[in-house]
Amino acid sequence: MRFSVIAAVCGVLTGVVASPTPNANRHVLHERRERLPLNWVRTAELHGSTLLPLRIALTQRNLDKADEFLMDVSHPESPNFGNHWTAKQVAETFAPTDETVTSVLGWLAETGISPDRVKQSQGRNWLHAEVTLEEAENLLRTKYHRYTHTRTGQAHVACEEYSIPEQIQQHVDFITPTVHFDAKTAPQKKRHPMRENEIDIAKRQISTVNLLVESRKERALGSPGSWSQPKADVDTPPVEPYHGLQDCDVSIVPDCLRALYLLPADILSHPDNSYGIVEYTPQAYLPSDLDMFFSNFSPPLVGQRPILESIDGGFLQTTNESFGYNSESNLDIEFAMALVYPQQVTVYQTGDAVEGASFNNFLDALDASYCTFEGGDDPTEDGIYPDSQGGYQGPEDCGTIKAANVISTSYGFNEVDLTPFYMQRQCHEYLKLGLQGTTFVFSSGDYGVAGQGGLCIDPTTGTCSMFNPSFPATCPYVTAVGATQVQANGSVTQPEKAAESFIYSGGGFSNVFSTPRYQASAVKTYFAHHKPPYGPDRYNTTEKSRGFPDVSANGVNYVVSVDGTFNHVYGTSASAPTFGSVLTLINAARMDIGKGPVGFINPALYANPGMMNDIVSGGNQGCGTPGFQAVKGWDPVTGLGTPNFPKMLAYFLALP
Repeated sequence: MRFSVIAAVCGVLTGVVASPTPNANRHVLHERRERLPLNWVRTAELHGSTLLPLRIALTQRNLDKADEFLMDVSHPESPNFGNHWTAKQVAETFAPTDETVTSVLGWLAETGISPDRVKQSQGRNWLHAEVTLEEAENLLRTKYHRYTHTRTGQAHVACEEYSIPEQIQQHVDFITPTVHFDAKTAPQKKRHPMRENEIDIAKRQISTVNLLVESRKERALGSPGSWSQPKADVDTPPVEPYHGLQDCDVSIVPDCLRALYLLPADILSHPDNSYGIVEYTPQAYLPSDLDMFFSNFSPPLVGQRPILESIDGGFLQTTNESFGYNSESNLDIEFAMALVYPQQVTVYQTGDAVEGASFNNFLDALDASYCTFEGGDDPTEDGIYPDSQGGYQGPEDCGTIKAANVISTSYGFNEVDLTPFYMQRQCHEYLKLGLQGTTFVFSSGDYGVAGQGGLCIDPTTGTCSMFNPSFPATCPYVTAVGATQVQANGSVTQPEKAAESFIYSGGGFSNVFSTPRYQASAVKTYFAHHKPPYGPDRYNTTEKSRGFPDVSANGVNYVVSVDGTFNHVYGTSASAPTFGSVLTLINAARMDIGKGPVGFINPALYANPGMMNDIVSGGNQGCGTPGFQAVKGWDPVTGLGTPNFPKMLAYFLALP
């Protein structure tokens, strides 16, 4: 499958492809931002001597064959199903060519940036150089400015377009800092000396968090108030736990999910099986809350804890305790541990509480070939370690963490906040890890067709309030999970509907990624029989883009122990770990008969949708519209539907 930047009436970011015959002297537009993201304004020009950490993402070899490679080990009709690659095979297959490296180094040298100023990542896929603003503007034929976030006052250096030589374009994915605005909206942090004791360091970090939370809450992963976090009805008092299946329409507990999806309680764990939940500091679970939940719903788990894998200084902070700090982790871990017991769950606690972390920081820890010079990450987007601002002083985790067979993440961004090249590069990393047998499960969002926080694309003009897809849910190489609910006064034996209580299942069509082959038939059928009543001023109507979500699971009325009380919690933040638990149980059963993990699961799901419970009612309103509607077959509200475990298990046990 080839990625394409899909043009739309309200397109915000554009990638430009060079003409067939490269010209050594001709510069061509590489990336352009048509308008600034919400709350960012241009405020000042910058002095030419300002230093920029220029990072060049080199194009990788064999990406044109990457989809073919993945389908070969993931499609159920392939004779190589389940024959996953090693990390070494992946790194060697996709490393940039020598021609790419020498061509870009030559271009830099021609413009005055000598080779001794340039460093290359250990995976060979990034180049890094400290350059002046004047050098960067000359190199990229652009103009940099200072931009300010109107709500937080955070400054950000960027340009709105840039060009590179036509003959170089085939060797460069993207360059930072340029048009990206996925920036941390945090005020400058004061430097202070580190304490030797790690516990003291953690406490020092937490004191800093309190200063950052309000300004970062809409963007930073893990921060209280983040758009990705689960929702709670603050007008409803804490609830008493319900134990009976007759209450599942008002309170979801583990037994409700077992009854809905026919999950067993007796599949044995396997030592080679693994289930990982990704959390971003300062979000953390509270041990006392786990025991409160387990004592009510899974007594054998009382006193047990998930395995904690620290990434880039991630730690279990318990200084700040509130719904904003604890709800995501408590929700994920309480239900995941209960559903997969006695299989263990691993928590990937990512980032310290000062610098924070991003999806790239997590991916760096899993794959050494993805790491870049000094993290190679963009300081405006990713955590940079060692943390010069007083947090974690150790080296960046780079290929130090083993990827679990299934990894669930309940965080996300809006596509519009990122550039296509940036998203494509990260999406390819999920592909590479899928080649190695890892299943990535991502929540699809809680705002229907609107983006995180209920934002639509350019809603202020009144002329083009487009639907706002989420990322990484739109990446074709992850499994995006939407939300359903038990119908009012309904039972667990009756069909669910799309979530319409307090949240709306995130779904729609990407503005960046084209329809993957495994999904083509489902999308074609959807448009043939259920074409939405909207034009291109609302969504990508090309009928050639990636649709999401892929599947769904219940995401309404979860009973979660948070800070010593039971709360009703809502969101695809609940759906994702639930679906991930289903896959973990299937992997355990496969391993018990000597088979491997299912790996990238989407091709098998779309080839055999009958193993899912089709959802045919409900919608995902947003952006002043009813959104899309759940219909027979795949739809951009609930995907293929919710899991039917016995059917899924029988199918996957029959595969090699």
